[in-house]
Amino acid sequence: MIKNKNQLTRRTFIKKAGLTTSLFSFYPLPFSSIFSNSTDDKRIIVIGAGLAGLSCAYELDQAGFNVILIEARSRPGGRVSTYREPFSDNLYSEMGAEYVDSSDMYVHEYCKKFDLKVLPAKQYDGVYVKGQTSTIKGLRSGRDLLPFKGALEGKLFGQEVQYIQKWIDLVKQKGISSPEVQALDKISVEDILKKGGAPKDIIDLYTYANATEATAVPSKMSALYMVLSNTRTSNFSENTVEGRIFGGNDQLPKTLAKKLGTKIMYNKPLQRLDYDSNGITATVKENKRLVQIPAKKCVLAIPASILKNIDINPGFSIEKINCINNQQYGHAMKIAMQYRQRFWDNNNSIGQRVFTDTPLRRVYHFSIDQPGPRGILLSFTSGEDAIKLGRLDNNKRLNIAQNTCRNLWPEAPKFWEKGVVKYWNEDPWVKASYSFAGVGQKDFREILAKPEGPIFFAGEHTAFQRASMNGAIESGLRAKGRIEKSRDTII
Repeated sequence: MIKNKNQLTRRTFIKKAGLTTSLFSFYPLPFSSIFSNSTDDKRIIVIGAGLAGLSCAYELDQAGFNVILIEARSRPGGRVSTYREPFSDNLYSEMGAEYVDSSDMYVHEYCKKFDLKVLPAKQYDGVYVKGQTSTIKGLRSGRDLLPFKGALEGKLFGQEVQYIQKWIDLVKQKGISSPEVQALDKISVEDILKKGGAPKDIIDLYTYANATEATAVPSKMSALYMVLSNTRTSNFSENTVEGRIFGGNDQLPKTLAKKLGTKIMYNKPLQRLDYDSNGITATVKENKRLVQIPAKKCVLAIPASILKNIDINPGFSIEKINCINNQQYGHAMKIAMQYRQRFWDNNNSIGQRVFTDTPLRRVYHFSIDQPGPRGILLSFTSGEDAIKLGRLDNNKRLNIAQNTCRNLWPEAPKFWEKGVVKYWNEDPWVKASYSFAGVGQKDFREILAKPEGPIFFAGEHTAFQRASMNGAIESGLRAKGRIEKSRDTII
């Protein structure tokens, strides 16, 4: 984990930066000629080619800065990951970031700029909980009832609101900054629901509903964040209109990467970062060699789950270190299943997008905008169910997925062909799903986003709209703007 180390003197920093020449001369590398021992006064290094780093680097490049984007993977996109293999008939599946809401202005702006289309995804139409099958249409009409004690008729999501209404009213009466409201950050969602008189069934339903979207569990989620979310606007629900980039979400990061061209360097994970008021030196690994790259400023656009293991010299402020080391992240797994026929389209089907309390949580027809008789069912599970599935090998995960689909669609087994699994907590460059507001972490986002000397920060964990592609881009644009404001200290 990052520690608060003694400040480097200017002489020590220059001595460290001076290693660049010897490293390049000892290990002649393909890209070594790009760098020199004297730092380009306008060079900015961006670490991480997810949407946060890509958008930041792209906009800095457009503004005339000398940008270098360093990425540990062999591809751009980070948690945007579109799988085209091993599927047949040119099918594909989003195994990472998936949805673009109508309010995701930054994603929509880039898509318009790059001539990418966003098509609406299927909304929820089926429900399978406690072994009982129902439809969204049936719930809305009152014909079907949720088998959860305390649940209201006519809806699926948002059942918890009735039990936190007095705190929502408190925010409206006394404001966000009042001590009574701020104190909510010290308790969890589970705690506040119990205080509001919610039965266990409602807490369980929240776990399968909004906590699943956050990839978290109610016992670790901040009650303050939950109340504020319901004060400002309604939470995610079965009525939320979502979309995807037609042809695959990976087209956006690939387009940004193409615009940056040779300014992106892949397969070079950051090992160490040295900095003082004069600039930074990033030490990256290429194959088995360590290479130092000097720059005037740097943007760290990597998750806190990875950043906490990077050697930073000197260490950041104590409050920054605390946030990096303790920022809460969830667990998430996706399983894509290819079937020979799209049986979920049949008249007697439970639906095409099904809300469940099974280990798969969400199961839905992904290939809705892809032609052909074959189709892909995609599942999204998180929290404790993702952790449990995460302990199993892929064969067992796929067996559970097939059995679950058989319960939802009895004819499913005879059409099964193949499947693929992505468990993000196993991914070496994320080791998590995405961030969420944990108990006691009301100030984390602001602290994580705050620059430290010549180092700036981006990533969905620093965004107002965290856990989304739009939030990642938002953070990248914010970092770019802060660097531009400090331009007079660069030139």
